[in-house]
Amino acid sequence: MQRKKGNGWTAVYDEENGRYFGEYGGTMAYHLYELTEEQYQKLDPKMSEGDASMVMYEGRHLYMSVDDRCGPPYTIVFDDAYEKLCPWAKVISSGRTWPDELTDAAVELFESEKNNRDQRRRKRKEREKKKG
Repeated sequence: MQRKKGNGWTAVYDEENGRYFGEYGGTMAYHLYELTEEQYQKLDPKMSEGDASMVMYEGRHLYMSVDDRCGPPYTIVFDDAYEKLCPWAKVISSGRTWPDELTDAAVELFESEKNNRDQRRRKRKEREKKKG
């Protein structure tokens, strides 16, 4: 694995699987993304967390955890495979994890989560098939 690390963020190229990932944040807000090669190449160890987060924000959100005192802490798992995809990540979890139905609704509603729509729709169809 190749790594790029800056203040408050880390990005990894998984050579074995040919995929790119990034994480940033801490206890108040933590985010994990799948990145494109282009996004990964834009990241520079001299970048601030804010600048790196703007690059990562364009990727596919895998996981987020929020505990910012604006409400109760919560965690959203956009892709259940995040642990397998990013075993190197220092994942932070806060509060309750949103149920699949709420996560699906947020992905459909928020333009910022459009990169997750195909994956979440497939997962929803699989759940519906299992129900009967």
